Amino acid sequence: MFFNNMMTAAQQVVILYLIVAVGFIADRLHIFGQDTAKRSNDLLFYVITPVVMVQSFINMEFSMQTAKSFVIAFVCMFGTLTVGILLALPFFNKAGKDGAIYKYAVTYGNMGYMALPLCQAMLGSEGVFYCSAGVVAFNILSFTHGIWHMTKGEGKNKFNPKLLILNPGVISVLIGLPLFIFDVQLPDMLNSAITHISNLNTPLAMLFLGTYIANTDIKSMFKEKNIYLVMVLKLVVLPLIMLCIFRLCGVGGAILTACLISASVPSANNTVMFSAKYGKDTGVASKVVAFCSVVSVLTMPIMIALSK
Repeated sequence: MFFNNMMTAAQQVVILYLIVAVGFIADRLHIFGQDTAKRSNDLLFYVITPVVMVQSFINMEFSMQTAKSFVIAFVCMFGTLTVGILLALPFFNKAGKDGAIYKYAVTYGNMGYMALPLCQAMLGSEGVFYCSAGVVAFNILSFTHGIWHMTKGEGKNKFNPKLLILNPGVISVLIGLPLFIFDVQLPDMLNSAITHISNLNTPLAMLFLGTYIANTDIKSMFKEKNIYLVMVLKLVVLPLIMLCIFRLCGVGGAILTACLISASVPSANNTVMFSAKYGKDTGVASKVVAFCSVVSVLTMPIMIALSK
């Protein structure tokens, strides 16, 4: 049973990474360059991914049980991030300024460009619905703890409370929740348009990831010992800890799979974005994200299979 589940998960992950490979090759051939990738990233971040999240709320039929499941998913994913923060604490204290990058990379996973597409591929709208709870948890902690963590001790903590609300992830949930609670039915034409836009999410996110890896110094990232430690903590230790906690708490079914996917995805692209914004080494951050993204093609199928 475990082997069959692992092969099913591996098939979905490999399909996604085949699209990543297309993005990698397209970048190297200067077909899909950095300027195009940046515009595509903005389109994903501000339009396509929010539409996917809103659609997941529309497609779910409201009931007290479904609402309870969403809250459970939120608590599980908020707990995952909290455990990630605690897990990273004893490590990287001798890495200087880069220590903040490594710790952030252990805690925060790639929710928008990996967890959401993978939940969409494996679980459909139900998976995206639960993963959306994780996006809210991610935004709450990333724009509070994450910013504090990247700036502590440097006298330049520029946390802006507006970022908690005025970001596409949270806004999508604020739009989607009333549609879900009041069971709003949209006109067929609008539903079709939303579906077509949503279908762009997975391929475009994977193409972007491919161009991202193509512009990272791949050879040098294999020489960084701390990057290997980040990879083990983020892709192996954290998901296994959370699997045990979820099992002990009686979490199961699609919620467990969505939560474990979210716990086992590679480090977030925000690692690079925050490093650039708060004066950290973006080269180190890029290597961490790229390395974890490459290795996760091997680790994620195993972790996902354990949730079945």
